[in-house]
Amino acid sequence: MVSKTNYPRDLLFGSWYRNELDEQGNETIEYAQLSADGSFEFMFTTLNSQGEIIEEITELGDWGLVGDIHFTITKDELIGEELFAADLNNADNYQAYKVLALNHQTFHYQHSLTNEEYIMRRVVDNLGHC
Repeated sequence: MVSKTNYPRDLLFGSWYRNELDEQGNETIEYAQLSADGSFEFMFTTLNSQGEIIEEITELGDWGLVGDIHFTITKDELIGEELFAADLNNADNYQAYKVLALNHQTFHYQHSLTNEEYIMRRVVDNLGHC
């Protein structure tokens, strides 16, 4: 039997940030707010190489962490000023990830199907307080 790391769920509470560049030079920026009640808000902004906004999407839903498995269920999307209910019959609204590392500053995880890896960094809310 393979042993799993049991990560404390409360390490994920709070605000997180990541960004990445694609092959065309577009930058995707993600801000994530993970709440203690299991709700999330993910904001994705895509900028072209000139820094102009191409797309902005906010996803709302539920998240969880069990052992070393992080999962999300997207329930709503905010596009522009309009809120749309997500199609809960669509498998793309359910995601699972293996946590590779998690501490107070960094959240490194891997998608369970695509093996894509992501690294998020904690956003410090109280500047000047260590």
